[in-house]
Amino acid sequence: MKSFFKKLTITLLVVALCVVSLLYFMQEKLIFLPTQLPQDYQYEFTQPFEEFSLATEDGALLNAIHFKSKSPKGVILYFHGNAGDLSRWGVITQYFTQYNYDVVVMDYRTYGKSTGELSETLLYNDANLFYEHVNKQFPEDQIIVYGRSLGTTFASYVASKHQPSQLILETPFYNLTQIAQKRFPILPVKKLLKYKFPTHSFVKTIQSPTTIFHGTDDSVVPYASGKKLYELFKPDQGQLITIENGTHNNLIDFEAYRANIAKLLK
Repeated sequence: MKSFFKKLTITLLVVALCVVSLLYFMQEKLIFLPTQLPQDYQYEFTQPFEEFSLATEDGALLNAIHFKSKSPKGVILYFHGNAGDLSRWGVITQYFTQYNYDVVVMDYRTYGKSTGELSETLLYNDANLFYEHVNKQFPEDQIIVYGRSLGTTFASYVASKHQPSQLILETPFYNLTQIAQKRFPILPVKKLLKYKFPTHSFVKTIQSPTTIFHGTDDSVVPYASGKKLYELFKPDQGQLITIENGTHNNLIDFEAYRANIAKLLK
């Protein structure tokens, strides 16, 4: 009997070690879900646009789309979620041009046509690079920073470093560690995660008016995570728009989202 329990213990330890090792070495594949595009891929959208790329100091080339309005009253710098590429996110972001704003959306490293190696620090630097790019064309009081899901941490980062006219966060998370702990409650995720994405820490220095949109039925980033982030803002600075029955990817289907976006952009 002792021999049986000894073998069982060893087996369980080996399995646990394998799971922990898998989580550590495969975490980028769990966090980032990019699709790649050939460099000669031709984008097609219903709104006028220009494709461009920005080079980084470490040699990466980051692909982006700039939707153009005839007489823009400003620009929306949009940081997208963790899946897909600009062929998808361009379709999503051109929605905002109806409010007479230009829209700039970039693909992260390894997404679409973008090149480079992934790291948390480099991703923040890339986000800042694009903010500085749009700031050369528009003054800060005409810049709106918009983040969706994974992109909310990059949007919050640049808003903490600058002062855009407003910050809009769709389905944001408090930090990645909290989300990972909920998904893997028995694992030491704090020690395993190479990517922390501490959105909550960026809030401390954000001065811009901030609006959070979050659905109550979000199974990817729980509503409670977005609400906890909202509670860090000063009462006169932030607002939380709760979308009843909204999930992670369908907020645009709800009138409460569309009406409030129209109010923010008009």
